[in-house]
Amino acid sequence: MARSQQADRELTEVLNQLWTLDTNRLRPGTDYIISLQGKAGYVAQGSTYARDKARHPLFTYVNEDKLKSIETYLHFVNLLDNYETSTGIKEEVTSDELKENKIFIDAMMETAVMKFAHGYLSNKGQSPSDRGQFKRQLYDIWFRLYHRDRSGGKDSCGFEHVFVGETKFGREILGLHNWVQFYLQEKHDHIDYKGYKARANKNTPDEDDHVLNLQFSWKGLVKPIAGVFIGVSPEFEFALFTIIFLMSREKRTSVEVKVDEYLLELVVYRNGRCIGTSYPKLLSSNQWD
Repeated sequence: MARSQQADRELTEVLNQLWTLDTNRLRPGTDYIISLQGKAGYVAQGSTYARDKARHPLFTYVNEDKLKSIETYLHFVNLLDNYETSTGIKEEVTSDELKENKIFIDAMMETAVMKFAHGYLSNKGQSPSDRGQFKRQLYDIWFRLYHRDRSGGKDSCGFEHVFVGETKFGREILGLHNWVQFYLQEKHDHIDYKGYKARANKNTPDEDDHVLNLQFSWKGLVKPIAGVFIGVSPEFEFALFTIIFLMSREKRTSVEVKVDEYLLELVVYRNGRCIGTSYPKLLSSNQWD
C-alpha cells in the first residue's frame, strides 16, 4: 500500500526531531574515525568470497571510554553476546539476560529521544501513555522470541536480527545493521570490511557521513550490502524504527525521508507483533547533490 506524501512529510519532521534530540550521538573525527577506502563490487547473496577493496578496518578509532560513560551504550553492549546467531537453534533466555533487556529499556526511557517517541506514539493512539505499559510494548516488539527458521524452536527476535546479526543455514548473513556491533566484531577480527557501496553515478561517501551502505564478511559469509547508521545512539535507532513499525500495519513498510542532510529509505519488516528486520538505505546526501 502506498503511503501518502503527507504521512512521509510528517514522519520526516518527527525523525528530524529525534535526530536533534540525539545528544548521545558520537561525533565523527572526534569520538570515532572511519576509513572508507575502496568501493566494493557486486557480490551475490550467499557468497563466501568478495574482492577486498579495503585493506584496513572501517573503524580506525572509537572512544570506548565515552561509550562506557553513556548508560544506553553501556547496557546495549551487554546484550550483544546474549544470542545464538544461527537460525534454527532455539534461544534460551536466562533470568540475567531478561534483567539486562529490561535495564537497557529503562536506560533508553530516561533519554529525550525515547521520551519524545513515547509522547508522539501515545498522541497517535499507537502506544499506551503509561510508561510501564510502553516499556512492555517495546519489549514485545524487540525482544519477544519468534520462529525465523520454522524447523526449530523460537530462534530469533527483532533485536538479535537488527543489532546482533544472524546466519541462515550457514549460507547467508541476516541483519547486522548496527555500528557498535560492527565495530566490536571488527575489533575482535570477526568482521572483515570489504568496502563501501555507492549507487551508480554517485561520488564517494564522506567519512563524516552518519549513514553508509557497507559490504563485509562475517562468520565465513559475505553480506553484499548493509545499510548502517554510524555514530547514532541505540535509543535513536530503537525510537526511529519503533515509530515506523507502529505507524504501519503492512508486512513491509518503506518510507523515504530526509533526515539531517541524508535522503534515506527506511525499511521495516513485520513478524506478527514483532519487528522482523529494520534498516536504513542511503539514497543520497548533500555532499553528492
